[in-house]
Amino acid sequence: MRKKIVSPEHKKQMVKAVVQAALCSGRAACRFLRLPRATWWYRRRPVTPREQRMLERMRGLWEKHPRYGYRRIAALLHQEGWSVGKRHIQRLRRSQGLRVPPTRHKVVRRGFSTGLPTKANYRGHVWTWDFISDATLRGGALRMLTILDEHTRECHVLRADRALRSADVLEWLQRAIQEHGAPQYLRSDNGSEFIAKEVQRWLAQNQIKTIYIEPASPWQNGFVESFHGRFRDECLNREQLWTLTEARVVIEDFRREYNQLRPHSKLGYKEPGALCPTTHSIPGSGRATPSLRRGWTNQQRQTNNERQVLGLTLQVARKGESGQRCRRAALFPTLSGIIPNRDEHRVSSYVVSGQPLSFSASPHLAAPRQARS
Repeated sequence: MRKKIVSPEHKKQMVKAVVQAALCSGRAACRFLRLPRATWWYRRRPVTPREQRMLERMRGLWEKHPRYGYRRIAALLHQEGWSVGKRHIQRLRRSQGLRVPPTRHKVVRRGFSTGLPTKANYRGHVWTWDFISDATLRGGALRMLTILDEHTRECHVLRADRALRSADVLEWLQRAIQEHGAPQYLRSDNGSEFIAKEVQRWLAQNQIKTIYIEPASPWQNGFVESFHGRFRDECLNREQLWTLTEARVVIEDFRREYNQLRPHSKLGYKEPGALCPTTHSIPGSGRATPSLRRGWTNQQRQTNNERQVLGLTLQVARKGESGQRCRRAALFPTLSGIIPNRDEHRVSSYVVSGQPLSFSASPHLAAPRQARS
């Protein structure tokens, strides 16, 4: 689409094009475009050497400060002793095509809500999920996924990792649904992990309605924001997290204490677990713990305990992270059949059901340093 012919310079260019094409005379073209003939016949005087130097200096300042407008460029020229007005600088910049590139506004991506904003009226009615970020003392990133029940305030998932993608988010949501049942609504912001097509397709197939809040409106997701405030104040700001493994143990300890021990003011100073007596633990969410599923025999629980201990042992052996705290007492508070050795500062071996399990067999495992006070 062509621009409208408004400025005298643009009209002069059009008259020149018409005359060169021999369509009509210059006088007729000026009459048609309502351009004064004096303006058409006016010829600029040649640029003086002083103006040429000022023009070169203005271009140099623009190359050095490409985000400066004509007012700041004029102020810099005044400081250097040039007697020139800001409007003159503006005309020269326009003639040279020197303009500040406009700021490109980010296009806000939004998810499509399949349900209306709803208040949770019973357990499993509305879940909410979000991310919270932190870092270890070694400089590694920590990103934590939170899945919360808005009615009972129970935290189903609090998973820490270096990075969490939409596939990871969907995996942990499926684990939470297997343990606690599927919610009717799922509230979240417009994060890329939550509005991914894969996640929305899976939620639609399982008849879970989504509620996406407005952009830049965290107060519309107040339950998870309140939980993050308590989580940061009572856990992240108090603990020194050196490694990812240690962070997962500490964070899982906080999640269990929040669900089973911490009184909640909105619940009549009762813990969320009091409203959910069948609260389960999601396998692999933090430390190895026995399953609380009903119907398991003692032998099945003991076998599951041993399997989880072996998995955690191999994971620590592969990572070989040195300097982490010795948290054996926190890792295995309730497991039966596990007897640690007497050395409190060097984890060397465990005995699982009478079979010794040694850490020294892995050449990549470094001995943890003494626990910090």
